[in-house]
Amino acid sequence: MSTFRALSFFLFLLFSILALNPSVESQSCKPSGKIKGKKPPKDQCNRNNDSECCEEGKYYTVYKCSPKVSTHTKAVLTLNSFEKGKDGGGPSECDNKYHSDNTPIVALSTGWFNKKSRCFKKITIHANGKSVEAMVVDECDSKMGCDNEHDYQPPCDNNIVDASKAVWEALGVPKKDWGEMDIHWSDS
Repeated sequence: MSTFRALSFFLFLLFSILALNPSVESQSCKPSGKIKGKKPPKDQCNRNNDSECCEEGKYYTVYKCSPKVSTHTKAVLTLNSFEKGKDGGGPSECDNKYHSDNTPIVALSTGWFNKKSRCFKKITIHANGKSVEAMVVDECDSKMGCDNEHDYQPPCDNNIVDASKAVWEALGVPKKDWGEMDIHWSDS
C-alpha cells in the first residue's frame, strides 16, 4: 500500500506543477485537425520548385500554432516563388502583391506569421555557416490547403520558413541542394 501512496503523491505533485506552470503547454504546438485532400483540377497545381500537390482522399495535418519563437528558433527552410504564376499561389498576404524572387523575402507558418503581426518585419536566418536577413511578406498557411487559394498544395507544417531564391543564394547553398534544409531563425 505504501508504494501506491508514493505513486499517488508523485502523480498529484506532477499534475500540480503542470497546472501551475502554463508555459509547459505553450512550449508545444499540437495539431488542430486534419483536412481531406481533393484532386486538383487539370493544370491547377503548380509543381515549380518541386512543390507537392494534394492527393485525393489523403488526410493532411493542420495547425493553428507554431513552436515558440526564441533567439534560436528551429525551423525548416523551404523554397518558394513569390512571383505571379509561380508555385507560391496568389499574391502575398501582407500587401496583396507579388514580389521578385531576387529579393530576400519569406513566408512564415501560420503561428509565426501571427495574424500579420510580422508583416514587413525582418528575421535573421542562420544556416550553412552563414546568416541572411529576410523580410516577412506572406503566410505559409498551416490551417488550410488543397484548394484553389492554396494552389491545390497541402497545408504547411507549423515550422516552415518558406524563402525566395535570394535567401538560398545568400546562405551559399548550392542550387542542387535547394528545397528543404534545417535552419534556425530569430527576429531581427
